Amino acid sequence: MRRLLPCLIACLALALTPAASAKDVASRTLRVVSPLEIGGVDPARSGYIFTRMGVAETLVGADAQGRPLPALAESWRVSDDGLTWRFSLRRNAVFHDGGPVTGALVVRSLERARTAPGILSVVPITAITADGDHEVTIVTATPFRSLLAFLAHYSAIVLGAGAYDANGALTTMVGSGPYRLTGINAPLSLDAERFPQWWGAQPAIERVSFLSVSRGETRAAMAESGQADLVFTLAPETAARLKRNASLSVTVHPIPRVRMLKLNAGSPYFRDPAVRQAVSLAIDREGVAAGLLRSPTSAASQLFPPTLADWHQGGLPPLRHDPVKAAALLSAAGWVPGPDGIRVKDGEPFRVTLRTFSDRPELPPLATALQDQFRRVGLDVKIAITSSGEIPAGHRDGTLQMALAARNFSLVPDPLGTLLQDFGPEGGDWGAMGWKNDGLIEALNALSREADPASRAALRLRVAETLQSELPVIPVAWYDYVVAANKRVAGVEVDPLELSYNIERMRWAD
Repeated sequence: MRRLLPCLIACLALALTPAASAKDVASRTLRVVSPLEIGGVDPARSGYIFTRMGVAETLVGADAQGRPLPALAESWRVSDDGLTWRFSLRRNAVFHDGGPVTGALVVRSLERARTAPGILSVVPITAITADGDHEVTIVTATPFRSLLAFLAHYSAIVLGAGAYDANGALTTMVGSGPYRLTGINAPLSLDAERFPQWWGAQPAIERVSFLSVSRGETRAAMAESGQADLVFTLAPETAARLKRNASLSVTVHPIPRVRMLKLNAGSPYFRDPAVRQAVSLAIDREGVAAGLLRSPTSAASQLFPPTLADWHQGGLPPLRHDPVKAAALLSAAGWVPGPDGIRVKDGEPFRVTLRTFSDRPELPPLATALQDQFRRVGLDVKIAITSSGEIPAGHRDGTLQMALAARNFSLVPDPLGTLLQDFGPEGGDWGAMGWKNDGLIEALNALSREADPASRAALRLRVAETLQSELPVIPVAWYDYVVAANKRVAGVEVDPLELSYNIERMRWAD
């Protein structure tokens, strides 16, 4: 019965969306399933859905190693002083409403992206101008060597004139990608079809659909039953079972993402760096990586995983498990065991709430394991399974005490983009809370300007050392991306940076 329930839920979900109709099945729609939700058509909120599904494009893309690739800009050049970037647009690029991709529309999209809260707001841009229909110039106040990576972020997608109403408000998604939106039912699903006027080679697959399914076991059941062709973000414990299914190809990809604890370092519980060190020492990373995540190599010895070769520091003293040392640090900080074993300071017990979410299926059981490990050193941690949006909301309203989440360092192909968001002067919704380090901010800003490879390496080491010693966030486990693909689909290429599903490169196997 437990195995049947996810299948029943999946069938019901599909029945409520256009992707489940007999007409779509007959026309060979490629069905994509993921835990991600569609938060509307605003690129800052849901651009990752539209870029991954091939509906919208940015000026610049990136390959699997994060190196820049032409997208709507077929070429670019930068001035000797590093302040002026000129982008040449593809002359044959067309939006889905039939209008050409022009410099004016690129400027409109980028200006909107940089004035809204988001990744471009941290770039020192002083001007974005169109030089005719086919060239765009971006000027920065100081050299910003990672600009190309920032322009590859989903919030910087370029939209056509038809995306806006008469008052300039964004009302619909008009992109320029290989697939054109034909229907959307936010937050759950969308449908798209091949766009004949796309500037690139025409995709082999004509129709695609996307369905958001939050429960990992339901996604696994949909892969097993053939109700989905591509299923992303599967739980580690389901991978072995799915690999026994002859109709599926299951792959596991280490990616630049880390499961980590976000702490309110401004609270009485986590203000003391020694307490944050104690929390880290209480975690048995090797135990949860091997026993729970089925991936012994994913135990996070530092924030940056080996997949981030330039950032991972092999000589950094690793985070370790030492509950005896954790207990000693807590006692020295004034948190002493009470009659029930829970530590107390100034009459206040160490009781906090940890928020996490089920969109990533391994997070709730991981939170439970951590809860037990914290209890062993006298910390009482209550778990609240909420929506993922409750974590940034709690950051903004100050109610968040502790959270377990997965942070992606490659949505901007240069990790500097995420780090500037997470550890800037005000912290970040998914990064530091109640914590600031001027030396770290200085190093990050210097990295954005520095061109010399040796100097850049020294600055990256400085960043890693600061985060390892101060622990404003606490790494727990690096990430393996488990993807199941039905073998009726050929040419599946998983992007480790999670920028695209690469659907335009796929074809039907038969």
